[in-house]
Amino acid sequence: MAGSPTRDRILLASLALFNTHGLAAVSTHRIAAEAEISPGNLHYHFKTKQSIVEWLFRRFEERLMSLNDSTAGIRAIDDLWLALHLRFEAIDGYRFIYRDMGHLAAEYPALGERAQALTAQNLLAAQALCEALASQGVIEATPEQTQMLALQIVFTTTCWLSFERLVPGRNEVLTLVSPYVSSESRAYLDYLRSKYLG
Repeated sequence: MAGSPTRDRILLASLALFNTHGLAAVSTHRIAAEAEISPGNLHYHFKTKQSIVEWLFRRFEERLMSLNDSTAGIRAIDDLWLALHLRFEAIDGYRFIYRDMGHLAAEYPALGERAQALTAQNLLAAQALCEALASQGVIEATPEQTQMLALQIVFTTTCWLSFERLVPGRNEVLTLVSPYVSSESRAYLDYLRSKYLG
């Protein structure tokens, strides 16, 4: 049943609705209508809205864990840019999770705990990333500064969607790294920022 086209259609419709309207505002009846199936058919595949949210969260979790695992190979500014781009892409694809975290954690406490664990893993991956960049001479930062930079990167990637609703604009997460970039890497960082952030 995991590869059922109807099941996948339900998950895609749910994701689109949650991302657009928010987790709290979407009912299973609305999901069924969006997926163009009967509510009974939806409940055959997913007994509750919670089970839909859990499946989507699992997909998000797997995607971020895969990105976390890939940070070991980051050795240059363009690697960092790509890693951050892919992370923002993943978060944007499941934006309801971080944007609606208060509701998600209150309504589904087990998912709130998993989100907390995932964020802790994201922080460890960001610390490893910053330490690798420092060891390669891409950034010049003390161990304490790399820890703080990692925390700022995770905070920014996690909270950006909520902030962007208040202050629309482009994402400047590479600016966090800017004060630490070595003179050898500075020109390339400036090039990346001008090319991709305008």
